[in-house]
Amino acid sequence: MSVRRDQVALAEAERRYRALAHQLAEIGFIHGGSLVKRFTRCANPRCRCRADPPQLHGPYWQWSAKVAGKTVTRRLSQAEAERYSEWIANDRRVAHLIAEMRRIADQAITLIPRAEDRPSASQASDPKQR
Repeated sequence: MSVRRDQVALAEAERRYRALAHQLAEIGFIHGGSLVKRFTRCANPRCRCRADPPQLHGPYWQWSAKVAGKTVTRRLSQAEAERYSEWIANDRRVAHLIAEMRRIADQAITLIPRAEDRPSASQASDPKQR
C-alpha cells in the first residue's frame, strides 16, 4: 500500500471514529441489567390464577443485574420499567459503539507507523533529506 493510500485510509478511520464518538456523546443515561415482565400465581386455591384457564396476576416488571458479584432484583412500576428499558438499550448501544471504535482504532494502529515512517514524495526526491 502506498503512503497516500495509508494516509487516505487513516483519514477515513479518523472520520468514522469521530462520527462514532459523536453518537456516543448523544446517548442519555445508561444502566446495565435485564428487564423482565412477569405473571405470577398466588397461594390462594380459590383465586382466579388457579382457574382453568388461569388468569395470572400481573404484569409485574422486574429488573435484575449483577452488583458486586451478587444478583440484585428490583420490582418496578410501568413508568420505571419504561425508563429502565431505554437506559438498558442505551447501555447496549454504548457497548456496541465502543467495540466499533476499538475495531477502527486497531485498523488505524496498523496505518499510523506506515504513514509516518515512510518519506513523502518530496523527501524521497530530495537527496539533502536522505
